[in-house]
Amino acid sequence: MVCNRCVKVVSEELQQLGLDVRSISLGEAVVAGNTEEGMLRKVKGALERNGFELIEDKRIKTIEQIKLAVLRLVRSEAPESDSGGKYSNYIARELGQDYQGLSTLFSSMESVTIEQYVILQKIERVKELLKYGELTLSEISYTLGYSSVQHLSNQFKKVTGLTPSRFKKLMENSRKPLDKVTPPSR
Repeated sequence: MVCNRCVKVVSEELQQLGLDVRSISLGEAVVAGNTEEGMLRKVKGALERNGFELIEDKRIKTIEQIKLAVLRLVRSEAPESDSGGKYSNYIARELGQDYQGLSTLFSSMESVTIEQYVILQKIERVKELLKYGELTLSEISYTLGYSSVQHLSNQFKKVTGLTPSRFKKLMENSRKPLDKVTPPSR
């Protein structure tokens, strides 16, 4: 779940199944009530009908938790500024696990490093902010924790093949859904 509408749909589906929904946040639902095998199948079916999936594999759950932590960080108005602009401390703290182990797991299952994933998510956020047109490139750079506008511009061009100003002029580039962000093919 990556938007408020998704949270609403999942909440309604779970309630229709008679589950007591305690909390729902991006990527996680906490319920009380019947969680027997038959109910889990019903939940899985309801989620799949709406384009979601019930994640049961612990490794996949961890990957999703990493992705959600990155999304929270990138979408924050005050990004963490860990030493050297690295996000390793933030992610390790959020998941309560050693970053090296998380990084190895993420890379092996996603074919991209966490750092590359952070960059891809930041570039998607830059695209979004450029389309809104409410912030200057300098403000976007500051908001997303870049060391300079030049650094943002270089990274943007490396990922998209366009400068931010050229992208802004074209505007027909459509944003990717957050769960579909992948590294460029080489």
